[in-house]
Amino acid sequence: MDVTTRTPGRGSKLSNGSAAARPGNSDDENDKSPPRYAAIKQSICDAVRDGLLKPGDRVPSEAELVQQFDVSRMTANRALRELQAAGVLVRRAGSGSFIAEPKPIGQMIEIRNIAEEIRERGHIYRARVVQNDEIRANADLAALLEVPVGTRLFHSIIVHHEAEFPIQLEERFVLASAAPDYGKIDFTQMTPNEYLTRTAPLERVEHRVRAEMPDAHTHSMLGLSDGEPVLRMTRRTWSHSRLVSHAWLTHPGSRFELSAAFSIDD
Repeated sequence: MDVTTRTPGRGSKLSNGSAAARPGNSDDENDKSPPRYAAIKQSICDAVRDGLLKPGDRVPSEAELVQQFDVSRMTANRALRELQAAGVLVRRAGSGSFIAEPKPIGQMIEIRNIAEEIRERGHIYRARVVQNDEIRANADLAALLEVPVGTRLFHSIIVHHEAEFPIQLEERFVLASAAPDYGKIDFTQMTPNEYLTRTAPLERVEHRVRAEMPDAHTHSMLGLSDGEPVLRMTRRTWSHSRLVSHAWLTHPGSRFELSAAFSIDD
């Protein structure tokens, strides 16, 4: 049965409906099913994503997870430890484990490496590369990149994760002559920002930010809740007097903050 956990004035449930969590399964992870600790982690992350668990909510204890998911104490402990290491949970001695306060992305108006930002907050960074292909510019892309039709471009789509959460969907078109190795780079190990900064040093940057409702593809890529808006930043960068990159950086509205600081001379 489902375990209900409560904090004052607040209640939440974790689903144990996955095949890996059905009673009668053993802790044996030699089959093709996901590891049992991963099923617990996914259940908690899904509850956060769906709004069933909010920052400050208590999650089930090790003993409760053992009963709910029919696993060993060691498996339940590993799931909680890894969620804590990922910044999803905070664990308080004598009180239990609680959903951590989200830390939205800040200072995105600056050209910063998103991987470094996340690690500076003490969280784990992970990238999922959906595609990174060489293409030829059609009429629309030629106008977008200010190049002739047929110009060689690279087209990449990457989902950036902070801890367990997708926080940025990056779609980017890059001028191949300015960054010839772009299509060969392993962007799970290096971000496009990092590669382009080294290969095509920034000369000029243009930003535009707008709020909008996501299409089905964006909704799926970012694991958004129904009705959740996004903030979409359009970023164009120039190097050596050429427009080398046009990117759309899309963030869940609930996990993005744009901030800036400046001083005014007397």
